[in-house]
Amino acid sequence: MSYIVGLIEKGGILVYPLIVLFVIGLLIIAYKSVQLRRSTVISPKVVGEIEELVLNLKIAEASAYCKNHSRPMTRVLLAGILEHEKSESELKETLEEAGRQEIPGIRSWLPALGTIASVAPLLGLLGTVVGMIDVFATLATEETVNSRMLAGGISQALVTTAFGMVIAMPTLAAYNYFVSKAQVLTIEMEKISLRMVNVLKRS
Repeated sequence: MSYIVGLIEKGGILVYPLIVLFVIGLLIIAYKSVQLRRSTVISPKVVGEIEELVLNLKIAEASAYCKNHSRPMTRVLLAGILEHEKSESELKETLEEAGRQEIPGIRSWLPALGTIASVAPLLGLLGTVVGMIDVFATLATEETVNSRMLAGGISQALVTTAFGMVIAMPTLAAYNYFVSKAQVLTIEMEKISLRMVNVLKRS
């Protein structure tokens, strides 16, 4: 711990924005880990019970059930159930539109996570460049230059690059994972919506 504190102190002022990015990234990752769970977005058990109610012609009960178990998938199904008297093509359009409205919520904060993954190494590199400029400016004023002074200055300048890379790698991995997870969930929601059209028309 004292080693990390020492690195932060050596890294200069640009280490602090990097720490802020790191904290924000962790918060987003924690939030998306909960938000993008299959049970949170879809919940197959809830979907199955809604379909059962619709098949038994309990439309009012199905609507109430959707409202009481609000999540992206049930909100999409509710839009279709409320318009169950429409034609099949109109019903598909209704469910597709409801699905499109849920997508921004599912993908929320992912652009911010991607931005952190891109900006962190650049900010770290900027800190290194600024540090190197400092080193050479100091060396230019010194009459004698020794290897210890040079190595110490360069190692200090490289601290921000290390911080930037440490932040960027897990953040980028998390971003790619969540983008893939959001896509999988969106496709599954579309399949369930099409199945609900068949259930509504059959009932």
